[in-house]
Amino acid sequence: MQRTEYPLLSPSLGSHKTLVGFHFGTRGARPKVYIQASLHAEELPGMLVAHHLRERLEAADKAGRLRGEVVLVPAANPIGLAQRLDHKPMGRFEFDTAQNFNRHYPDMAAAVLEEAKTRMGPDAQTNVATVRRLVGAWLDQWAPASELESLRRQLLRLSHDADLVLDLHCDTEAVIHLYSEEACWPPFEPLARLLGCQAVLLARESGGGPFDERLSGLWWQLAAALKEAGVDAPLPQACASTTVELRGESEVSHSLARADAQAIFGFLEHAGAVAAPAPPALPPMACQPTPLAGSQTLRSPVPGVLVFLVQAGAVLAAGDVVAEVIDPTAAGQARVHAVRAEVAGVLYAMVRERYVVAGGEVGKIAGATPFRSGDLLGA
Repeated sequence: MQRTEYPLLSPSLGSHKTLVGFHFGTRGARPKVYIQASLHAEELPGMLVAHHLRERLEAADKAGRLRGEVVLVPAANPIGLAQRLDHKPMGRFEFDTAQNFNRHYPDMAAAVLEEAKTRMGPDAQTNVATVRRLVGAWLDQWAPASELESLRRQLLRLSHDADLVLDLHCDTEAVIHLYSEEACWPPFEPLARLLGCQAVLLARESGGGPFDERLSGLWWQLAAALKEAGVDAPLPQACASTTVELRGESEVSHSLARADAQAIFGFLEHAGAVAAPAPPALPPMACQPTPLAGSQTLRSPVPGVLVFLVQAGAVLAAGDVVAEVIDPTAAGQARVHAVRAEVAGVLYAMVRERYVVAGGEVGKIAGATPFRSGDLLGA
């Protein structure tokens, strides 16, 4: 195991932040797995999972069980960790730009397309290696103009050549679930089984340039662009990435983190990154994948006190009452507005606040029928 500190661009005199990564196994060995936690810096369950996963990886490394390379970044956002306002963590958006820390990553397929056109050949694996070199060279020459850009660049430098990428997040109140691109789902089915995911949300592309999709999207987008340009060369999906939502923000406990770390370690055994006499048995899927375009975001048209009538993980039918919004100041009888499910599915996430403004978000339901288009992720 090797611990490495990566300095970020200093935004001001006397201020300098550092990203820390742990490298296990042999650099360049395959498969390469990249795992990071808390890119949204107030989402802490993943950071504790990384702590327990590190212990397992260290033991496996010392025992010579690492077949591939594993890179673990336990605190992927030192900028957001330092942001607080009114005694509250503010780690989702950067103060200087108001940009979401998990959006606006560069389009690496577009960045290397012109060079790739002239370098692709008949062998698929040679083409994969060529694209990885091109992307690495492009990232090396990228001169970030801000601390935030330097963070994005460093995270991509660590992960751009990975075979598998796990980005550990959480929601405010939620059951465990994951997001992924459709092209990435088959490699992650064992992970969903081991974690016991209660929702799996898939999209061809969700929009907004999130970290995970820029890594996996590189391959199918570049393959499509090459084909459109008349380049007939094989280019497989060389990276599968996923965002794992580890329940809610307050669910930070050793018992949950140990179980999640063990599930991820078992996934590494299934993926061949860690040698094992026999990988752990896969439990049955706790849910069926559904399209992200079929996810309904529940909203309240009126303000008031929010009272949930069901818990996260509830299986709902269209028309079921999820919550009530109560206005205790209404003239005459107090106003009670019922927030109903418009699609059937699992209530996989709920807001934490119990006062909602008009138009405010209440929760999310994983529906099976697509009905949305455009950017599919929220702010």
